[in-house]
Amino acid sequence: MVLDAWSRKVVGWELGRSLAARLPAAALERAIAERQPPPGLVHHSDRGVQYACREYVDLLRGHGIVSSMSRPANPYDNASCESFMRTLKREEINAGIYRDLEDLRVHIADFIERYYNRCRLHSALGYLPPEEFEQKAAHQLPGHSGNPGAASMSFFRHGEIYPPDMRRKTGSGVGAPLPALIGTDESPTGYSLTGCSPAEPASASPAIDHPQGVATP
Repeated sequence: MVLDAWSRKVVGWELGRSLAARLPAAALERAIAERQPPPGLVHHSDRGVQYACREYVDLLRGHGIVSSMSRPANPYDNASCESFMRTLKREEINAGIYRDLEDLRVHIADFIERYYNRCRLHSALGYLPPEEFEQKAAHQLPGHSGNPGAASMSFFRHGEIYPPDMRRKTGSGVGAPLPALIGTDESPTGYSLTGCSPAEPASASPAIDHPQGVATP
């Protein structure tokens, strides 16, 4: 699945029996067709081989999309998608019984399009569902024509992620710096399973240093 990091809206997804590159590529193609992003969009993912293989990278480059990946062993960098997958499993998959893969596909489509994108509230969006959040923002942005284009974006640098005054204790007393903890709480005040999704940190480190785009896990 492909999630818009700004509005938390699922803009592309696909279901299959294999995690081969063709599956995430199909989800990405659906997202591109839905959003038609201009060059400069930032695509963020974990370090799965599917997102680093030639087929997927060529698809990104062919549309002028900048690749960004999580830091090694740091799942918080991709918290938006991790949070959505948890929501999907808890509120749909684990609560249902399906005849076969096609039956599951129908239910997932209904969950995403009719519930998650249009009804489920998110604390990070002012307790609005993604679709309503986007529509409200479209009316507030001056000169907005339905496609806001590439947004300005910045990333934490090494000094911000690892401040010098935060040190890990070792046998000698002082060791490697600890990662910054601000912004990594996945259970903010007021969080409830049916009311919102957890907040996500903005600590992604891009594979390519590019100043424009919106992170799309």
